[in-house]
Amino acid sequence: MAETSDQDQFSCPVCLDLLRVPVTLHCGHSFCKVCINDCWDQEDVKGVYSCPQCRETFTPRPVLRRNNMLAEVVEKLKKTELQAASPAHCYAGPGDVECDSCTGRKHKAVKSCLVCQASFCEDHLKPHYQSPAFKKHKLAEACAELQEKICSEHDKLMEIYCCTDQSLICYLCTMKKHKGHDTVSTKTERTKKQNELKEDQIKSQQKIQEKQKKVQELKQTVDIIKMRSQAAVDDSERIFTELINSMEKKRSEGKELIRAQEKAEVSRAERLLNQLEQEIADLKRRITEMEQLSHTHDDIHFLQSFPSLCVSPGCDDSNVRKPNLLLISLRSEKTSRTNL
Repeated sequence: MAETSDQDQFSCPVCLDLLRVPVTLHCGHSFCKVCINDCWDQEDVKGVYSCPQCRETFTPRPVLRRNNMLAEVVEKLKKTELQAASPAHCYAGPGDVECDSCTGRKHKAVKSCLVCQASFCEDHLKPHYQSPAFKKHKLAEACAELQEKICSEHDKLMEIYCCTDQSLICYLCTMKKHKGHDTVSTKTERTKKQNELKEDQIKSQQKIQEKQKKVQELKQTVDIIKMRSQAAVDDSERIFTELINSMEKKRSEGKELIRAQEKAEVSRAERLLNQLEQEIADLKRRITEMEQLSHTHDDIHFLQSFPSLCVSPGCDDSNVRKPNLLLISLRSEKTSRTNL
């Protein structure tokens, strides 16, 4: 429990791994130097740079310096965890991704390289962090389905997005089947889709608020229906009691009519309530899925999952019609009594 807490404390909020070349911003939050530079590279166009954790902005772009004290603490924590880890814990078990570089009994992979098309354990991953030759390699969470990110035609990493065909392709595809098409990098398309996702989240939240408002209105309508129905029943009882001998039949018919109207309107209102509450639950679930997707670091998984979340669920609110308030008039009954 304590080890997990320590690791969380010294983890980068962007990549969620232990800090590598830690740098600390003016706001006090720390990140891997590579991670924060990647984030700020995307903000170069705006010229305003923000902390990914607290969103505090900086202008101009701050100069990043290695936090030596924090780096020493992280290194000590790594050594402590390596010493404390039992050999059995390092080996891959059922459901774990195995290290492709291990010989004999396979260790559990901690990262997958999209360029090498292989997964690595902690020891075999070190060259990717230490050697300049691996500097441009893209690491992702350990994944057994690496082949899904590889072009089936050219056996290359699909790191380009074809806007014309709305599909992931490799660089060789741009020279053949997709030649002349409008293409961008997966990171650029991810940024675009990320913004669309945020807008969709905001719209979904607004829909929830609108539907919650309608729920309250419908509940108030039901209360009014019941209140007015009861008042009408009481009024009819008083009037028909005075004419019990001559108006017994009319009193019974009037009461049954009121109850029938009340039952029909309340029943329809309750069906609408159930429908709206279900749509609210669906939208909340969808927002949760969007939130989870927006935090994934796997650009390709994000783009593959994005289309299914862009289809807005729920019915059109214009079709949700409030039940009519029960308006009961006994004027005709009074007229009949006068005629008697």
